[in-house]
Amino acid sequence: MKKLTSFGVLMLICIITLAQYPVIKGVDIKVKFDQKIRDWDGFGFNYVETAQTPDYNEFKQEYGGFSLLDENEKAEVIDLVFGEDGLKVGLVKMFYDPFHQTEPGGAYDHETTTKYMREFVRMGLAKTLEWGGGLNIITTLYGPPAYMTLQKKIRGRDMDPAHKGDMADYLISWVKFLREKEKFPVNYVSLHNEGEDWERWPWDGEDPNIGHGHDYNMYWRPELVNEMMVLTRKKLDDAGLKNVGVTPGENTNWYRFSYWGYADAIASDKKAIQAIGLITSHGFFSGKYENRWFGDHNCMGTELIREKKPELHAWVTSTSWSKMDTKNIKEMHDNIYSARVNGIIPWAGIQRPVQWVGGDPNPGSAFTVNEDGSYVIRRGYYFYKQITRPGQPGSKVCRTLSNDTQVPVIAFAKGTSDSEDAFIITNMSENWKKPCVITITGTGASSFKAFRTNEAETEKFKEIGTFNVENGVLFYEAPVGSVTTFFAQ
Repeated sequence: MKKLTSFGVLMLICIITLAQYPVIKGVDIKVKFDQKIRDWDGFGFNYVETAQTPDYNEFKQEYGGFSLLDENEKAEVIDLVFGEDGLKVGLVKMFYDPFHQTEPGGAYDHETTTKYMREFVRMGLAKTLEWGGGLNIITTLYGPPAYMTLQKKIRGRDMDPAHKGDMADYLISWVKFLREKEKFPVNYVSLHNEGEDWERWPWDGEDPNIGHGHDYNMYWRPELVNEMMVLTRKKLDDAGLKNVGVTPGENTNWYRFSYWGYADAIASDKKAIQAIGLITSHGFFSGKYENRWFGDHNCMGTELIREKKPELHAWVTSTSWSKMDTKNIKEMHDNIYSARVNGIIPWAGIQRPVQWVGGDPNPGSAFTVNEDGSYVIRRGYYFYKQITRPGQPGSKVCRTLSNDTQVPVIAFAKGTSDSEDAFIITNMSENWKKPCVITITGTGASSFKAFRTNEAETEKFKEIGTFNVENGVLFYEAPVGSVTTFFAQ
C-alpha cells in the first residue's frame, strides 16, 4: 500500500473538513408564497381629534392638526396617506368621544367635536375611490357621556346600570350618522378604549384630581363587555344595521386580552360568541417585566375564541410607532405572526404635539403638524410605507423563516388585491450588514423590484433596483438599520 505524502495528507484533511463544514453564505431565509396562512384586511390610519379634555368649552382640543393646514397642505397629506402612490391604507379608525349627548334622551351633536376627523376621512375616502379602492372603517367609543357613569363625570370609572340601553343607543346613533349623513363605510363599532385598565382610578372609583393628563376611559369588566356586545348587537339589528359588526372593545395589548379574563369570558358565553363580529385589541408591546405595562404579542385569547368561531378576523386597533425605526417593523411582524391578526391600525398617524397635555407617551407618527401651519413627513411614514404597500386588503399573509433574530421577514401573496407577491426584509442590527440567501417558493416571478428605507434617513422608500431569482434563490445584502420591500415582477 502506497503511503500518502505530507501534501496528500493535507489535501485529504481539507476534503474531509470541507465535507464536514459547508460554507455558510448568509442568513438563511425562506419566503413561502405557497403557504398562505391568513387573509389580510390591510393596514390603516387613525386621526385623533378630541382625546383628553374634560370640558370642551374650556379646551377645544384638536390633536390631529388638520385645523391648522391650508387646503393645499390638506390635499398633500391626504394623497400621501390614501393616494395610489402613498401609503394606500385600507382601514380607518374613528374615535367617538363623550361630548355627543349630555342627558338621557337628549339631542345628539355628532359634529362639534369631530369636524376635522370627519373632514380627514371624507377626503381620504374620496381619494381612495378615485383610484378604485375602498375603505373599511371601525369606530371606537373613547368614553361615554358623564351621565352614563356612577361618578357622573367625564372619565367616570363605572357604568351606571340604569344607562346600559342609553349607551347602546349612543353607539348606534353615531354609526347611523356616519353611514347615512357622511356616507362612510362604517362596518364595525368597538365598545371601549383600554377599558380593562382598572388601576387608572383609585380603588373606590373616585378621582378628585381628574384633569387633562390622560385620554378617555371607563372600566369595562369582562362580564360588562359580554353584556354590552349582546345588547348592542340586538339594537344594531333592530336599527337595520345587521351588516355592522360589534367588537369587544380594545384592551391595551394582546397579553391583557388573553390573560385578564376577557377572551375566556367571551369564549364561554354562547350569546357573546354569536354577537362578536371582530376580535380587537391594541397591540402595544413592552418586554420589560419590571413595570405594569408589560405586554407581548400573545395569540392565546384570539385562538381561544376562534375555536368557537373560526371565521373571525382580528385587528390591532392601536399600536405604537415606537422610535419609528426597524424595531417598530419588528413589532408589526410580531402582531402579524405572533398575535395572528388580519389588520393593523397604528395610534394617531398625524399629530399636533402641543395639544397632548403632559407630552404624548407615544410620540411617533407619520406626520407632525406645527403651530405655524406647516407639517413634517416623519421617518415613521416611510418605514410604514414599506409594509402598507405590499400588505393591501385582499392579500394573504404567507409563511416565512429566518435564522437570524435581527432579520424578521414578512410576506404577502397577491390574493385578490391589486398588489403583487411581495416580501419585506428588516435588518435591525446597528452594526452589521446582513447577507441574505432568500429561497422563494410559490411564485412565478423571476425578479423582484426593491425599495428601501433606512434609519439614517438617506433612503426613504427609495427604489434600489431589480434582483433576479436564480434556481429559486435571491441574494441580497441588507444594510444596517434598514427595511427593504421586494415586489414581484
